[in-house]
Amino acid sequence: MFEFLSSYTQQEQWVLMLVVAVGAAMFAYVYRGYRDRKIIGSSTERRDQIIDQARREAEVIKREGLLEGKDALQKEREKVERGLTEKKVKRKQEEDRLRSKESELTRKFSDLKRGQREISEKVEAHKKEAGKLKERESSLIEKLETVARMSAEEAKAEMIQLVENEATAEAARRVRIIEDEAERDAEDKARQLLTVAIERYASEVTAERTVTMVELPSDDLKGRIIGREGRNIREFERLSGVDLVIDDTPNAVSLSCFDPVRRQVARVALSRMVKDGRIHPSRIQETLDKAQKEIDKEIRKAADKAAYSVGIHNIRSEILQVLGRLKFRTSFGQNVLAHSLEVAQIGGLIAGELKMNVATVKRCCLLHDIGKAIDHEHEGPHAIVGAELIKRYGEPAAVVTAVAGHHGDIEQSLEAIIVQISDAISAARPGVRMESAELYVKRLETIEQIATSFEGVSKAYAIQAGREVRVFVNHEKIDDREAKTIAKKIAKEIESQLNFPGQICITVIRETKFTEYAR
Repeated sequence: MFEFLSSYTQQEQWVLMLVVAVGAAMFAYVYRGYRDRKIIGSSTERRDQIIDQARREAEVIKREGLLEGKDALQKEREKVERGLTEKKVKRKQEEDRLRSKESELTRKFSDLKRGQREISEKVEAHKKEAGKLKERESSLIEKLETVARMSAEEAKAEMIQLVENEATAEAARRVRIIEDEAERDAEDKARQLLTVAIERYASEVTAERTVTMVELPSDDLKGRIIGREGRNIREFERLSGVDLVIDDTPNAVSLSCFDPVRRQVARVALSRMVKDGRIHPSRIQETLDKAQKEIDKEIRKAADKAAYSVGIHNIRSEILQVLGRLKFRTSFGQNVLAHSLEVAQIGGLIAGELKMNVATVKRCCLLHDIGKAIDHEHEGPHAIVGAELIKRYGEPAAVVTAVAGHHGDIEQSLEAIIVQISDAISAARPGVRMESAELYVKRLETIEQIATSFEGVSKAYAIQAGREVRVFVNHEKIDDREAKTIAKKIAKEIESQLNFPGQICITVIRETKFTEYAR
């Protein structure tokens, strides 16, 4: 074959091979189409056979399904009929039960109507009976009014008045018994409480006098203090705010000022200039400044010491600076800062016995007289001035109220009452406070005059240094009840007119005396 091809040229060989390839391809295409037609024909026959078989099977299944459906339908119909029959039976039973209940309710309703008729008949009968009783009551009342010779209203009013009188008398008797028991128990309890507090706190009795004297080595220094044409004394008074009194007192000069701190500063400054010997205007200013700084330190130190001694550690510095100024303030010869410390200690003991807040009561007692440090700068009672001061710096409301009310200027709290009691205990101790004989006699005379100013009082005597007043009343004009009233009135009048430490006991004596002589 290859030899056959070799007789052709290469181009002819390629053409021949192309023709052979095309012919082979056409043959393959024709053969494949013949084969496909043959396969399709066999597939169509097979399809028709499958369809016929499926149609026959479907007919069979359909006939079987119809038969089964008829059976199921028949069974369901029978089931529904049985259910309807049962429901008819139950409904009939329910109807029978309802008919029986209706019959029973009808019977009960009839009984109820019959009972209502019976009740109505009884009510009418009771009304008739009540009318008869009312008529009988009216006739009896008329007979009673005829016998008693007074109407029913008058008898009722008399009976009410009688009951009221008996109740009032019984109430007064019980009130008197309760008051007597309360006074007796309260007096015993208070006496025991104060005795315990006083026994547990015992301090030395110290009294001071407001002496503002500056001693001089000699009277020659008075001229140097005055200075040429009085320039030294004028400059000293101008810068210190204190009046310098130079009189005939030998080897001493006096300082006068309402402010105790300013007076103390002036005393220290003048003492140093006298000791140094150099007294002139330029030296005065320098010495006063140094003395002021020292007194300020002393004030703060005294306040810190006082607060520490009573166990109070959270007082603001502004309040402490004012509290320390009480070291240089006296009241009836008693140092006010020492008095405040003593009141705080006594108040704390009383609060402990009463199961109260001891720290709060001590705080109230320590600050109760703080207004005296600045009362010369503000108008009003020192209690109110002090309360406004500590309120401004954030003290608790209980402390402010106690400070303001410890002299009764406002409504008193329990803390204020304890402060007042402690203040009276501290001030009333013998030897603590001093007063002149003239003021002492005048106070006694005033107490006696107040007592004798009441009608029915024949005599009055102030005894025990004015701590007690014996009042004698006329027994013919004043009975026992009025005597008790007079005692209360005298006490209130003394409280309103006099300012005194502690308390004054008023004893009213009413007695009847009969005198006969045997001969």
